[in-house]
Amino acid sequence: MLDQAISFAARAHAGQLRKDGKTPYIAHPIRVMTILSCHFDIKDELILTAAVLHDLIEDTTRDYESISRHFGNDVADLVVAMSKDPRLPEQRREEEYHQQIAEAGWKAKLIKMADCLDNVQDAIDNSMQCRACDKARWALELIEENDPREVHQAAAILRDLLKSLQPA
Repeated sequence: MLDQAISFAARAHAGQLRKDGKTPYIAHPIRVMTILSCHFDIKDELILTAAVLHDLIEDTTRDYESISRHFGNDVADLVVAMSKDPRLPEQRREEEYHQQIAEAGWKAKLIKMADCLDNVQDAIDNSMQCRACDKARWALELIEENDPREVHQAAAILRDLLKSLQPA
C-alpha cells in the first residue's frame, strides 16, 4: 500500500514546488513519512501511507472519495484530519484545523509533528522558520498525558529541535 501511495501522491503533486521554487513538492510528504519511520520509529503502514498523502486534499484535486477508494477509509480519515478547509476565513480555518487535529487522535498528532519537524528543517529563511516553529509549538500543545509512548517520543524529538534553534 505504501509504494502505491507514494506513486499516487507523486502524480497528484506533479508540477508543484516547495516555497524555494526549486524543490518538487513531493519531497515534503516523502520526508514526513521518512521522519515518522526513521526518527519516530513508526512502522504502521496506515500511518506512513496517510503521511505520504497528508497534503492531497488541501493542495491537489484529490478528495476523500479518491483516497478512500485507493487506500481505505482509515487512511482517508487521517488525510481529512490533516486538511484545512480553504472555504473558511483564515482565523477560523486555523482554529478549526487545530480542533480537528486534536479530535482526530494520536495518529494524526504523530503525522502533524512529523510535518512540523520537516517544515522547521526545510524553512528557507528566518521568517519561515519562525512561523514553522510557532506551528510546531502549537502541535506540541496537543499532546495529552494518555497519548501512546510513540507520541511522547515524537514530541521529545520535536522539542529538542526547537530548543536547538533558540539562541543561547
